[in-house]
Amino acid sequence: MSGVVSVFLADDDDRFRAAYRKLFHRTEGFRVAGEAGDGETAARLVGALKPAVALLDVQMPGMSGLEAARRILQDAATRVIMLTTFDLDEYVYEALTLGASGFLLKNASPQEVLQAVRTVHAGHAMLAPEVTARLIRQFAPGRPERRHAFAGQVLSEREVQVVRLVARGHSNQQIADELFLSVETVRTYLRRMFAKLGVNDRTHLAVLAHEAGLLYEPR
Repeated sequence: MSGVVSVFLADDDDRFRAAYRKLFHRTEGFRVAGEAGDGETAARLVGALKPAVALLDVQMPGMSGLEAARRILQDAATRVIMLTTFDLDEYVYEALTLGASGFLLKNASPQEVLQAVRTVHAGHAMLAPEVTARLIRQFAPGRPERRHAFAGQVLSEREVQVVRLVARGHSNQQIADELFLSVETVRTYLRRMFAKLGVNDRTHLAVLAHEAGLLYEPR
């Protein structure tokens, strides 16, 4: 089973789980490690089975998906993607601050779901660009009252430009086009900032940059 990504499904809708189960069963390189219809069972089974990636519905009976994610993410064995039918920014922000690696709406296409799991399994974050941009816009009217530790770091003007474009949902190619850089140069800037700031992916970089007040352009 080397190279096969194990996936856990947690959702109180049996039909939704069945659709995802069918998607992963018919796609080479994936296997369904287990399922749950509530958050408490999901947290317990994921802890025991230690799948590579867990897909968790935000709203489930009893323990919510967010609370289940909190418990699961105490153990670094499993990466978490949150799922919801509700396009609510506060869920996105809370999921990311808990350490979730992805956030998808339930109307995501099968290819988007598969790509999200592959991306998260590879150690990157997967948040739809429009969701990232909307998340940042939600907080734009008010600058954070406290300075995040991020703000104590010295970033070059170009690094700040890159992180602002990441927060707006731009891909590496789009950032390269916007700043007249090569894609590899953009990757180098991101790797440098990840190391400097102690973050693991671009989405958490954007969240921390917001908290530090770096996403507000001088006027």
